[in-house]
Amino acid sequence: MSFEVARAIADAVLLEGYALYPYRASAPKNRFRWSFGVLAPRAWSEAGGCEASWLEAQILVAGAPARITGQLRFFHIERRRVEDAEARSVSSLDGEGGLAVAWDEGIVQTIELDLDTAETCFELDAARSTEPHSMGRVLRERHAVSGRIVCRREPIAAERPLTRLTIRVENSTPCADPHAAREQAIADAFASTHLMVAVTGGELVSMIDPPPWAREAAAACKSTRTYPVLVGPPGSQDTMLLAPFILYDYPQLAPESAGDLCDATEIDELLMLRTQTLTDEEKRHARATDPRAAQIIDRADTLPSEWLARMHGAARDLLAGEMIARRRELAVGSKVRLRSQHGAGRVDPDPQSEPRRTDAQDLLYAGRVATIAEIRDDVDGTRFFAVTFDDDPAAELHDWYGRYHYYRTDEVEPL
Repeated sequence: MSFEVARAIADAVLLEGYALYPYRASAPKNRFRWSFGVLAPRAWSEAGGCEASWLEAQILVAGAPARITGQLRFFHIERRRVEDAEARSVSSLDGEGGLAVAWDEGIVQTIELDLDTAETCFELDAARSTEPHSMGRVLRERHAVSGRIVCRREPIAAERPLTRLTIRVENSTPCADPHAAREQAIADAFASTHLMVAVTGGELVSMIDPPPWAREAAAACKSTRTYPVLVGPPGSQDTMLLAPFILYDYPQLAPESAGDLCDATEIDELLMLRTQTLTDEEKRHARATDPRAAQIIDRADTLPSEWLARMHGAARDLLAGEMIARRRELAVGSKVRLRSQHGAGRVDPDPQSEPRRTDAQDLLYAGRVATIAEIRDDVDGTRFFAVTFDDDPAAELHDWYGRYHYYRTDEVEPL
């Protein structure tokens, strides 16, 4: 499969958290930038910096692949600073030259990789430009950055031919001041760092739901600061995305979505409606903040009503059938043991339930004892148990506040 097929998902990963509603540089939520996938210079990180300098993934390849290729993608940070007529740094300039706002833009960088090569190093040049403004000037600057990718392939004993591929990405950019504040050090970082891997003549193995013959090998793999998932049409096994946050295998973009909102976990309809309510001045500031923010504002302003209607009421991942009869005895106050749809903690699975892929939280809490605090039905009729963990010292506080973990009826075992 070409990486182009997986590019839409990769771009959603890249843009996650890039600029959040209301899309203005002055909004408090946009003052802390680059929340995911940051790899900082090694010297700064090891001197006590709050961001790591490397990530490492271990994935499995079945068969005898003829070729394994990859792409490293990240934002190269470009600082946009504005100065008034006396060369003093200011947050914005407004005049005949329009509105200019100080902001860090993300320039997408893609490094092509041959993962049959043991080591790949790269360097990206610095860049600097100045634009005149009627009230001063606008400065743009990118620092030179460098990186190193190390690959290692190891055969694994299994029923079928199996190889473990280890990929390590390091930020090797020299650091002038190891004790600089994050705001300064981030200019030398890779942001929203992620990888795509493709095989020819072999198959990539799911690290979330591996086949029985590869489960032991998958359990022995360890990925740090990255989460590998299969991407593409469900069932395909030739392309993998290694993202800086947790996804399921075969993630998909909602077909009713009109475009990226830099918040892939949000509700498109809600964000579209809220963006439409911004004042003209707020929209002006958002457009001046970033070209991607300007696209979002323009899209919200021109979105046809039928597109909003498409977003309204969409629902997925519905379970067929009714609640299992033996579960109906459960009530508020009942003790249950939590279990996942696959793997640890699953006890006496119901053959009528439709299996679902398990997320990291399911696996983390599988086997723990909990107390049902509330029983709720979703809008589609699916029943959920709101629970608190019996061994959580903050359980009473969560119960008072109404903050629970939610499990379907087939994800708990009565005690």
